[in-house]
Amino acid sequence: MQCRQSHVVCACGRSPPRNLRHRSARPSPRSVLRVGGMLSEPRSGRLAAWGNALLAGLVSPDDAVLAIVGEDAVHRVDGMPGESAPVGLTLALGRLRALGASGLRLALPAPGHPLGLSGPPEFNARALEAEEAVVCEGAALGLVPEVYEAGPSGDVHIEVVWHCLPVREAPPADVPSLGEAERELAEALRDATAVLARLDVAGSGPVAEAAIDAYRARSERGREVLAPGYPPRAVRVLELAQRVGLLVSVASENGPGGAVSASEIAARAEALRPVERTARRAQVAAYNSVVEERGVR
Repeated sequence: MQCRQSHVVCACGRSPPRNLRHRSARPSPRSVLRVGGMLSEPRSGRLAAWGNALLAGLVSPDDAVLAIVGEDAVHRVDGMPGESAPVGLTLALGRLRALGASGLRLALPAPGHPLGLSGPPEFNARALEAEEAVVCEGAALGLVPEVYEAGPSGDVHIEVVWHCLPVREAPPADVPSLGEAERELAEALRDATAVLARLDVAGSGPVAEAAIDAYRARSERGREVLAPGYPPRAVRVLELAQRVGLLVSVASENGPGGAVSASEIAARAEALRPVERTARRAQVAAYNSVVEERGVR
């Protein structure tokens, strides 16, 4: 087995599955995959959205699991209370309901910004490493994805292990309302456009064109942005958040642009940092909106 982070083991202390290479739950914001990845949900977002639809009785367990797994090969949950080995998503979601889970929230933390987290430190550290997590309302449990890949280039399949860990029952950190997120996003979109123009970041070119073409193609296909039960405003906010995030990704991917010095490149990153933060906050607000709407706290 080739493991990109050799220190990583499962929450139960076992090593990762044989022949699987570990990778982070989400591609790096500066990787080429990240540009395309901005158009897709984080895995924790899919779990939160479709898990909420399942808990509300709007979808069947089979449909929920199919949507959560997406194009991955398989998802398992390790560390579920009462289980000595990893279990499938269907059993895990049923167990969470039996344990009192009434809603699922998304967390998208970044260094210095524990967005959506409430502790304890062990869970926060795992979530920060993965850059995402799901927090259960009513069950004091959280889930952090760990992603493995196997197979040769061109024929890679992805397996995900969700680590189930205790969480502190407290309000999540820095999550805005949908209305607040929508207002902030409108400002962030203007700010991002102004920053790119001021720093002379090319708005066209292979990376930008490919990203924008992919965004349009996905929109034209009428993709289901969120699971059943989400309000239209949440869909609108999430789509705008993805668009703002796409601009940040294009700026990161598009090379130096007109910035000819290290200081100018650093200035671009610094100027775009609050824009990226706003986009993350809005994504969390959108995914968590049904929990807020039901008054689950």
